[in-house]
Amino acid sequence: MGYIFEFSDARDYDQWFETRKNRYTFDLEIQLLAVMLSTAPGTRLLDIGCGTGKSLKGLMDYYCEKFQLTGSPFHLTGIDPSPYMLDIAKQRLGAKADLYRGFAEDLPFEDNAFDYALLFTTLEFTEKPAKAIEEACRVAKNRVFIVVLNKYAPFNILKKIKGFFISSLVSRARCFSVWELKKIVFAILGRVPVAWKTTPQCPWIRGRIPMFFERLYPVQKLPFGSVIIMAISPVPKFRMRPMPLKIKKSSQYNTARGFARESTQEVYEDLNF
Repeated sequence: MGYIFEFSDARDYDQWFETRKNRYTFDLEIQLLAVMLSTAPGTRLLDIGCGTGKSLKGLMDYYCEKFQLTGSPFHLTGIDPSPYMLDIAKQRLGAKADLYRGFAEDLPFEDNAFDYALLFTTLEFTEKPAKAIEEACRVAKNRVFIVVLNKYAPFNILKKIKGFFISSLVSRARCFSVWELKKIVFAILGRVPVAWKTTPQCPWIRGRIPMFFERLYPVQKLPFGSVIIMAISPVPKFRMRPMPLKIKKSSQYNTARGFARESTQEVYEDLNF
């Protein structure tokens, strides 16, 4: 089940995006995620651990601007275990998303119910991350996207050290590395196609020039960005095993008359030749 956000946590989480520095970081994450998502309007998207709806709203705004849309570019669905998070998400998204209360490890949806599934800073607070990834791959037909805090990012290491003295949401979060995520995915699905990038590399430096460098492919392939964004393409696996064929041998076997002829002479006699 993992950690469930209380009312104060939901409020603090939503207020985290109010500062200029954090908005800059979030914008970089959304832009990179949208590029890796690269989907067309009308896609069925599930946000697992949707929180206050910031990630869904960010993706929706990005694609609305890109495709010059006035309505929602996706069929949005969000699920979260915290009722306080869902209350804020409902205020933010309104009727643009279907919101449910539930857990990432036990999704109340049918197999292949969505085109894409998204885990945006969700695994950090789950009790069983592998089970959450397995469930996401079950309900997503095309791809699964994972956004997690990078345990090898210098910025996150400093936050973890600070968390020993001052309690915060980051101090409760379990960070991952690229190699840990790939190990979990391969253990569940086998050697399926996986792509990953990281951003931002220097969250304490902001501006147009740093943002330009953050968007460069070689920079995004550095394993030390604050956030890892991984795309998984689940491939169906089929296991075959030989099945023994059992034939019951009859003690007596008589040829059915009229189907098999003992000789061609009987055929001629029947036809009056």
